[in-house]
Amino acid sequence: MISPRVLKRNLHLSNSLLIITICILALQSCVSSQENQEEKTVSSRQTTFDLREAQVLPADYEYTDQETFKVLSWNVEHFVDEYDDPYIDAGRENEPNPEMKEKVMYLVEALKNEDADVVILQEFESSKFLRQIAAEHLEGMGYDFFASATSDNWYMNVVVMSKFPLGVMYAYGNVTTPVVDFKNEEGLTETQSQLNTRMWSLEVFPAADYDFILTGLHLKAGRGERNESMRLGQINFLKHQFKRFLSMNPSQNLLVAGDLNSTLGSKEIQALKQGSGTADKFYDPLPEEVFTHSVENPSRRLDYILYNGNMENEYVQNSAQVPSLLDEEKLKVLSDHLPLIIRFKKTDQ
Repeated sequence: MISPRVLKRNLHLSNSLLIITICILALQSCVSSQENQEEKTVSSRQTTFDLREAQVLPADYEYTDQETFKVLSWNVEHFVDEYDDPYIDAGRENEPNPEMKEKVMYLVEALKNEDADVVILQEFESSKFLRQIAAEHLEGMGYDFFASATSDNWYMNVVVMSKFPLGVMYAYGNVTTPVVDFKNEEGLTETQSQLNTRMWSLEVFPAADYDFILTGLHLKAGRGERNESMRLGQINFLKHQFKRFLSMNPSQNLLVAGDLNSTLGSKEIQALKQGSGTADKFYDPLPEEVFTHSVENPSRRLDYILYNGNMENEYVQNSAQVPSLLDEEKLKVLSDHLPLIIRFKKTDQ
């Protein structure tokens, strides 16, 4: 028979072993939890976000089997509708030029002649106006998707019309950008937020397994150090935004199109094109001798369509050009800028 003293000692030992076992299990659990958390953190850093996973197509939409798609970009110069917007105080918008009816018909003719899949227009009043033009004059061409990020108090905006479904638009009108390395006569630095409504980025889906983010631009106009510094501030912001897109998806296709108001070889264009790797570098496929301004005497390039390194394999060689959409007299009525087109393959292989 075991004595009470021995039973008490054995019970004490059993309790001690139980406590030790619980401590060991708890420690292992903490270590395992920490390791799992570290694995989740690493996994989160390495996650590639595929925009197409969240894409929802209209119920009646079907992708075509065409292998390439075409993008058109054009500054169409003070293109306004016939209605006076009471919130905008500008002579050209308050009382449109009598030539506006001609401009509309010439634009329609040009768009029909080129039949681009994605159209980006600068100095255009609104996507509502473009939607109306498409409904009245471009019926049957497949332009079903429209977007813009218009200014509250100005009429020169950047709008897009597309045959392909569109996704999230990133609007930059609320962003303040610096006037880079510039001080005014009082020795003070400057910033601006009035012009950034003319910048936006937008998801475009040309195929079920292919997408790109389009950035439409109409940067600050004018020559001189201050204007150049304003454009550099806008471009520096955009380069950071492109890094955000690439952090979500390192293979993200990026396309920039519009009136950059910057000449070939300028600080602005160099800043936009440069990058630390393939994905954040941008390429200008047009020959240096191609100019877009003005229509009457093309002598400089202000307009660009640039693609990042991820889109280089999809670019259709020699497709970037100034197209002959209209005769010169009609072009002069429509705009002081020449249009640009470019074509890409719907594949990343």
